[in-house]
Amino acid sequence: MRRLHQNLTVQVLVAIALGVLLGTLSPATARAMKPVGDTFVNMVKMVITPVIFLTIVLGIANMSDLKKVGRVGGMALLYFEIVTTLALAIGLLVVNITRPGEGLDVSALAKGDVTKFAEAGKAMTFVDFVTHIVPSSVVGAFASGDVIQVVFFAVLFGVALSLSGEAGAPITNLLERLSKVFFRIVAIVMMVAPIGAFGAMAFTIGTFGLKSLLPLGRLMLDVYLTMAIFIFVVLNLILRAHGFSLWTYLKFIREEVLIVLGTSSSEAALPSMIDKMEQYGCARSVVGLVIPAGYSFNLDGTSIYLSMAAIFIAQAFHVHLSLAQQLSVLGVLMLTSKGAAGVTGSGFIVLASTLAALRVVPVEGVAILLGVDRFMSEARAITNLIGNGVATLVIARHERAFDQMAHERGILALAEARRA
Repeated sequence: MRRLHQNLTVQVLVAIALGVLLGTLSPATARAMKPVGDTFVNMVKMVITPVIFLTIVLGIANMSDLKKVGRVGGMALLYFEIVTTLALAIGLLVVNITRPGEGLDVSALAKGDVTKFAEAGKAMTFVDFVTHIVPSSVVGAFASGDVIQVVFFAVLFGVALSLSGEAGAPITNLLERLSKVFFRIVAIVMMVAPIGAFGAMAFTIGTFGLKSLLPLGRLMLDVYLTMAIFIFVVLNLILRAHGFSLWTYLKFIREEVLIVLGTSSSEAALPSMIDKMEQYGCARSVVGLVIPAGYSFNLDGTSIYLSMAAIFIAQAFHVHLSLAQQLSVLGVLMLTSKGAAGVTGSGFIVLASTLAALRVVPVEGVAILLGVDRFMSEARAITNLIGNGVATLVIARHERAFDQMAHERGILALAEARRA
């Protein structure tokens, strides 16, 4: 590369390294960087709902066969359930083999207050989540940034626009132009991604410190290893079965992966991920439905973490779980992992609600994970991001909505842009 310093991948990597360095050498200064990371994430969240709305509406409005909308949505939900259940099962298998909680001195670990998570977990039900999908106010759904509510309204709007025929054509044209403007905003926001990644990483290291990783280092290592196995074995096999290369795909979205690594938020890469998957050759109609829905229903990384964390706490508190009890953990997580989608602190809420439902493992055990959760959230978010892209490719291939020529052009254009 001729101008290496202008390459976004290099900029984000350098920013992350500087954040780690500042957090290690000057924790107080690093903690003051929190507003920098938060501001970048807020800038991304600012455009998430309009981008999702426009992408879904235009994708549906341009479909000649509305039956395809239902088919794509149904196939996506079926894929999400199968793959997330597989992720949960892999997490259970690995944590039973490696047993990271055995021999851990729980009394010596730093603990935090999990009261709010436990209370939220008790109040949360899957039925509540289903009824929450339908917004009481369209404006409220956009204002709160509730992705799943925006997806619901966008699907209805897109179907209505498609059924309007010629009368809806001017609105479709207007939304097409508006979509270009919002994706231009996304491009502008991505220019400051290295600054956001620096601020978020500096705050994380400065607040929790690398020393906080040592007592629970075994669990962290196992979680990262399991997610790597899931990506490079399970998702790799899924992609190969559908004629795709995992390595080519990962290279194509490497900027998004690094942004998520720096910010610990998969939402930070959502708008650009939608654009990238279209460039990669997936039809807008598929991308617009699968990517946003995946942020609520296809949380592969979160599923792995939850199953491992639940058994880890049982091991740490010397609670023996039979095979039947562990399968019940799997069953409860299959429901609760969907029920807290889009909720702040959802990982702890789901974990607390699962342990409360089982009534075998102490709910307060969640507290021992608070100190290292931020470090593991990066692995969860990256796995979620990669998994959602894989789901989009699989469904696009099944629906014959993948343009091989556009795929080749997209890879070539991105390679040239990175060289420039």
